[in-house]
Amino acid sequence: MSNKEKNKVKLFTLNSNRELALEIAEKLGYELGKVHVDRFSDGEIQIHIEETVRDSDVFIIQSTSGPVNENTMELLIMIDALKRASASQINVVIPYFGYARQDRLARPREPITAKLMANLLQKAGATRVLSIDLHTDQMQGFFDIPMEHLTGIPVLSQYIENKGLENIVVVSAHLGSVRRARKLADILDVPLALVDEREPEECGTETRSVIGDVEGKNVILIDDLIDTGTTMLTAAQAIAESGAKSIYACCTHPVLTGNVIEKIERSPITELVVTNTIQLPQEKQLQKIVTISVAPLLADAIDRIHFEKAVSPLFE
Repeated sequence: MSNKEKNKVKLFTLNSNRELALEIAEKLGYELGKVHVDRFSDGEIQIHIEETVRDSDVFIIQSTSGPVNENTMELLIMIDALKRASASQINVVIPYFGYARQDRLARPREPITAKLMANLLQKAGATRVLSIDLHTDQMQGFFDIPMEHLTGIPVLSQYIENKGLENIVVVSAHLGSVRRARKLADILDVPLALVDEREPEECGTETRSVIGDVEGKNVILIDDLIDTGTTMLTAAQAIAESGAKSIYACCTHPVLTGNVIEKIERSPITELVVTNTIQLPQEKQLQKIVTISVAPLLADAIDRIHFEKAVSPLFE
């Protein structure tokens, strides 16, 4: 592309995942824009954009991961600053979309915070949102602006294929993840199984059973994210008790809170494969955890959006 065309694009990042943003910028051949994030004495966020963005096609890269509220406010304030500085397009790249789990009324008088987040982004001035593996697909309908929903499954599947495992079965960690597991099983052309969770009335205790044949198999256990690890690790235990040969757990978003790192270390999981939508601090980087980069996927999407090419091939 020409220098004139390149100058129309500005890439910025804030504090949540600078390493991923730098990798994306390198793949696109850009430099990250100059922005300074400061705090007032009471903790209020102050942002200074240190270069012109007038009439530019701007992409902001910011996961709304922990600290969720800090990173979310940084993003909203940055969008507002870009709008007031006359940016032509404000494309918000959110590799991990926080608050996406609160997407429906599970109980009376609950908020639908995922919809609130969509409203806030639009009201602040975002013209497009790009994210990876939202907790539920229907969240795309919360937006009245273009919403590009990519998946990390091809990235994870490529890693699994490169391991050269045989006798594989893909297992969904719970009922809500069956569609995701089926997509991975189709790519790998292997059988699909499910960990079923039930709470019997007579004892009130939670039980998990494996539906499908995993005995002697190399199991690929998948979910969209791991937070406290309860769902994934209890599923892994049920699979191990059913005679699996090995268990490779996969997720797109390594939220990993509390003492989950210690639990993963003690678990029957052979390897946990995650992506870098969330930047893992040093203390969470176990030998058991392998991180795959989504930078090529996001760089390709940004390039396609800027040059008005189809993004749909990246959904498959």
